[in-house]
Amino acid sequence: MLFTELGLSADILRAVSEQGYSEPTPIQAKAIPLVLKGLDVLAGAQTGTGKTAGFTLPMLQILSQNPPQKGHRPIRALVVTPTRELAAQVTESVKTYSKYLSVRSAVVFGGVKINPQISTLRSGVDILVATPGRLLDHAHQKTLDLSQIEILVLDEADRMLDMGFLPDIRKLLALLPKKRQNLLFSATFSNDIKKLADGLLNSPTLIEVAQRNTTAERIEQIVHFVDKKRKRELLSFLIGSENWRQVLVFTRTKHGANRLAKQLEEDGLTASAIHGNKSQGARTKALADFKQGKVRVLVATDIAARGLDIDQLPHVVNFELPNVAEDYVHRIGRTGRAGNEGEAASLVCIDEHKLLRDIERLLKTNLPKKDIDGFSPDPSIKASPIENGRQSRGARKPRPAGNNRSSDKNVWGARGAKSSADHNKKGRSR
Repeated sequence: MLFTELGLSADILRAVSEQGYSEPTPIQAKAIPLVLKGLDVLAGAQTGTGKTAGFTLPMLQILSQNPPQKGHRPIRALVVTPTRELAAQVTESVKTYSKYLSVRSAVVFGGVKINPQISTLRSGVDILVATPGRLLDHAHQKTLDLSQIEILVLDEADRMLDMGFLPDIRKLLALLPKKRQNLLFSATFSNDIKKLADGLLNSPTLIEVAQRNTTAERIEQIVHFVDKKRKRELLSFLIGSENWRQVLVFTRTKHGANRLAKQLEEDGLTASAIHGNKSQGARTKALADFKQGKVRVLVATDIAARGLDIDQLPHVVNFELPNVAEDYVHRIGRTGRAGNEGEAASLVCIDEHKLLRDIERLLKTNLPKKDIDGFSPDPSIKASPIENGRQSRGARKPRPAGNNRSSDKNVWGARGAKSSADHNKKGRSR
C-alpha cells in the first residue's frame, strides 16, 4: 500500500513525500482510514513503528477540510503526552506534515516560563500538544478554552498511567465536550489501558499490529554478564573497541546517570546525562548535541525512554536493567526505528539475574548471551537486593527519600490527586 491510497490530501502527501516516505507502516495503514472516518480508535504497536503519523496525518486532514471561521480560532484538537520530549517530538511532526496547510499548532509543557505559552495561545491555535500538568495549569488560569475540542489524542497512554497521570486525565476529560473523536495510542496494552479505553472511547475500533510487548525484529539483542563494579569499564571498552559513535545508555537513577556520564568523560568519551532533574534547556541541549554527533554517549533514566526519537540510532545499552520488564521494551525501542537496524546490549550483574528472567519471560524468548574476554564475572560474588527503582507496576512500595522514580515523578508533574492550583503554587515543573 502507498500513502496515496489512504485518502490524504495532495498538500499532506507532498509534505510526507518530502520526508522520504511513500509507504505507510502497518499501524499507519490501519489507523489513518479509521480516523478519517471519524471513528474512535484504540491503537497499539511496538515503539518506533510510526504511531505519531498514524494520528497526526488524519487529524490534519480533518481539520484542514473544515477550516475555522474568519477571526475565530478555537483549539480543535488536543494531543496529550506524558513527557516534555515526547510533546516536542509530536509537535515537530505536526509542523512538518502541516507545512502546506493553514493549520496552527502549539505545545505547552512545564520546566519553562508560562507567559510565552499564554501569548501563543491567545493568538489562536488549531492543534495543541501538551503534558497534563501544564495543561491543567493553563486551564486553572483560564488561559485556554477546551470546550470546542473535536479530536482528543492520548499518546503513550500506558506511560501516562504508569507515571500516575490518571487523576489529571480525569480532570481534563471534564473540561472537554462530550461529543468528540477519541484516539488512544499506546506501545503496550495492559488491563489498565483497556479499562481506561472502556471509559473514554465510544465503540472503539481496536488495532494491534504486533504481539503485546514485542521488540522490533531488526533490533539485535545481546546480554553481557559482568560484575557490577566493572560495568563502566566494560561499557567504555565496548564503545572504544567496537567504535560506537552514537550510544544511548540507560541507568535506573538520576544520580547514577550523572556519575556515569562524568566517568565516561574521564575515560575520554564525550558524554551527557538527561533526566528529570535537569532543566528543560539542559535536556534540550544534551539531546541536540547527541543528535548532531557532538556528544558520543547520552546517559538517560527511564523518564526519557518514551520521548527520544533519534533517526537511525545504532546502539542502546542497558547499563542497569529496569525494575519493570516492560520498560526494557521501551528502552531498546529507541533503536531499530522506522525499519532501521539497531543493537541493544545489556550489562547484567549477579544482582539483576531475576530482572533478566522477568524480561525474557515477557518477551517469551531467551536473550543471547556473550562473554567478553577479561570481563567474566567473579563467581564468588553473591547477589544483593536492588533498592532503587520501581518495584512493581501500579503498586508503589515505600522507598528511601531521593529515590529515582519518585523524584522524577515529582519533577514531571505526576501528582496523584493533588490539585493543579496547589502544585502551581509550589512551582513544580511539568
